[in-house]
Amino acid sequence: MQSNYQNGLKLAPSLIASTLLLAHPANAQADPSQTLKQLDEYNPISQSAQGGESLETINSVNELRDVRPSDWAYSALQSLAERYGCLLAYPDDTYRGNRALTRYEFAAGLDACLNVVQRLIQEGTSQIGDSDLSSIQRLQQEFGAELATLRARIDGIEVRTAELEANQFSTTTKLEGEAIFVLTGVATGDDATGSPIDRVTTFGHRARLNFETSFTGQDLLRTRLQTSNLPPFSESATLTPQGDQFFANDNGNVFEVDALLYSTPVTENLEVAFTANAGASDDFASTVNPFFDGDAGSGALSTFGTRHPIYYLISNAGMGLRYAFNPKVELGLGYMAADGPIPTQKNGLFNGAYGAMAQLLLKPSPKLQIGLTYLNAYNNETGTGSNLSNFRSFSENTLGEAVPIISNAYGLEASWQLHDHVAIGGWVGYINAQPLSTLGGQIKRGSMDIWNWAVNLSFPDIGKPGSLAGILVGMEPRVTSSSVELLGSKVEDPDTGLHIEAFYQFPMSDNIAITPGIIWLTAPDHNTNNDDVVIGTIRTTFNF
Repeated sequence: MQSNYQNGLKLAPSLIASTLLLAHPANAQADPSQTLKQLDEYNPISQSAQGGESLETINSVNELRDVRPSDWAYSALQSLAERYGCLLAYPDDTYRGNRALTRYEFAAGLDACLNVVQRLIQEGTSQIGDSDLSSIQRLQQEFGAELATLRARIDGIEVRTAELEANQFSTTTKLEGEAIFVLTGVATGDDATGSPIDRVTTFGHRARLNFETSFTGQDLLRTRLQTSNLPPFSESATLTPQGDQFFANDNGNVFEVDALLYSTPVTENLEVAFTANAGASDDFASTVNPFFDGDAGSGALSTFGTRHPIYYLISNAGMGLRYAFNPKVELGLGYMAADGPIPTQKNGLFNGAYGAMAQLLLKPSPKLQIGLTYLNAYNNETGTGSNLSNFRSFSENTLGEAVPIISNAYGLEASWQLHDHVAIGGWVGYINAQPLSTLGGQIKRGSMDIWNWAVNLSFPDIGKPGSLAGILVGMEPRVTSSSVELLGSKVEDPDTGLHIEAFYQFPMSDNIAITPGIIWLTAPDHNTNNDDVVIGTIRTTFNF
């Protein structure tokens, strides 16, 4: 008879598992801290699989508050509780029989019943007799084909799983992708020279593949491949950096390494980032424009609307650090060289164009951020605003040679989320730029005062969760006063033009968003002689 019991013990899990699945469908979404109470005093488990509370004993199915004798499974529950002593219940003395079963609950129930069966067999009691074992054997024979099929499927899954593990892309790297399709064109307006702009609609793209690698679980090595075919309007249409869109770039549809960055925490409060290519201020400091700054894939369409222009004075190769004094005060410091990888005179990490930045970020509350920013830059420009405010490029286009220039920039940025669906933000910035050469007497040296400002409103989750509406009004960088002269004429913008931008980002799904938007430039290139420019855009973003 002992051998029969041993055979029965081998077969019992199938019957017990089936019984538990039918008799105890507990809530799959239940709070993990809610532990189960055991009805068997012999169960050696003293804690639940997910919680930390000790299990308690209940002696009868009648103690379950939500089980009635009229329930179809009442007799099965009564048998598990009173005959085998292995029924489980929740701490509030409920059974919740209409809910789904979690793997934790199934394991706890199965273990309880197996322990009871093993103890009864060892003690030689008659509670489990030949009839029970015969039933188990009969069920095994009856469902033998199904069990064999299931075993084969599991074996196949294990083989495929092993193959996937052996040939997976990487154990440390995750691939993320973004593709932007852009339909855009200038609807009306004059270029910087006063000539009407051709009304030509264009269609192009920007695609990115990010390889996000972590070696410790806290650090990040980002390798970004990018391809694009969207030249900015300033090159052939508007002839001014005003209104350029942030995603506009044309590398001839060739994938190239666009960004290469490694960041790692040094202490609990200090994080350091090293950039070998295409580094930017947001690698080590907040741009304090959370809803508009989506790096062109989301948020604002324009370069000006994406972030405060003075942040563009630092880029490419270098390093930055972010130090949190406490949850409300953070310091960002960074140095990057635009020509850092070039090993020739007037280039390299310290002999060529560079940007050095310091920013104090204040967070009085989780919904309010204030940034105080300073940058010192050599031979770098914002790439926004009027041609004169980018005087190095202007001198190269006008005189055939770029004048070296030093800049000191100061900025105040703020973002305040007033409500779940409303946020206000903006900035004001001042740049003092000084040419360092006369280019053979063609330039009279002095200094230029360059100002810019913006105010924006964001409306997240308007119309649909995940959507975003945005409105921005501002003045792109403008030379307001100057003592610099070029070929005898003062370098100063004659008028003030406004940048007005509006967009609505609508999520079609978790991975696709469509953003129609409009950019309106009054007095293009800060010159009222030029007719207003209106740029229409439909951006479709795919994330995977």
